Amino acid sequence: MEHDVAALLDRPEFPLSRRFDADWLLENQMGPCAVWLAEWLAGAMDLEPGMRVLDLGCGRAMTSVFLARELGLRVWATDLWIGPDGNWRRAVDAGVGDRVCPLRAEAHALPFAAGFFDAALSIDAYHYFGTDELYLGYLAHFVREGGAIGAVMPGLTRPLDEVPPRLLEPQKNGKVFWEDECRSFKTAEWWRVHWSRCDKVTDVRCETLPNGWRHWRDFEQALELSGKGTFPSDVEALDRDRGRTIGIVRVTARRSDVATMNLGDPSIGVRFGVD
Repeated sequence: MEHDVAALLDRPEFPLSRRFDADWLLENQMGPCAVWLAEWLAGAMDLEPGMRVLDLGCGRAMTSVFLARELGLRVWATDLWIGPDGNWRRAVDAGVGDRVCPLRAEAHALPFAAGFFDAALSIDAYHYFGTDELYLGYLAHFVREGGAIGAVMPGLTRPLDEVPPRLLEPQKNGKVFWEDECRSFKTAEWWRVHWSRCDKVTDVRCETLPNGWRHWRDFEQALELSGKGTFPSDVEALDRDRGRTIGIVRVTARRSDVATMNLGDPSIGVRFGVD
């Protein structure tokens, strides 16, 4: 079984991720393999060692450790649900305690200075808050002019008029893949149009990960075989769909040189529902 798990996690497409311990990847995971997705996203962004980077919705800071260890970045590991104590321990244990700053923050109430970051990215989280028409402009406020912004997340490989029955049918473990939260899944083209409407970014690019459904399925299967899964597996549903509907989407852009929005205006908090 150990050989089967190792084979499922061995991804030539993500050479930097192959350096990470399989148990560490499985024990700290909260969705599709975040380290693989971080490597794919980083490959489309101009990131240089020493840059200040926001990792928004970092979960258990796997992605922050990857960015610090493999790319030499200084990372602010920011999450609402996972506390900074555990993320700090994980960063220290990984040997990057001097490059990862963990903190708890809500995505609409970020405690940073305007233009503080050289880059802002989000892995497997942006779709939960970024479909808001105003959110990208808010996030761009914290990135310097010319800085990189990027996100990678579950998405659709085609527009949906209705959810396919194969995604609504219960799996043998009883879990139904398609839940209300899946309504935040969008196509690469949807994200391209959505980000292109924001005048605070430029050079918007969107792609769907080749065989993204298979990477997701294989990681779910590794979790299942290892017994380390936190939630019921989606292997059966992903096998049924085989990428006809579900995939992984990447979107990147650059901070434009337009005037920085004034977050001192109290109406910002009203628009985002922040007290």
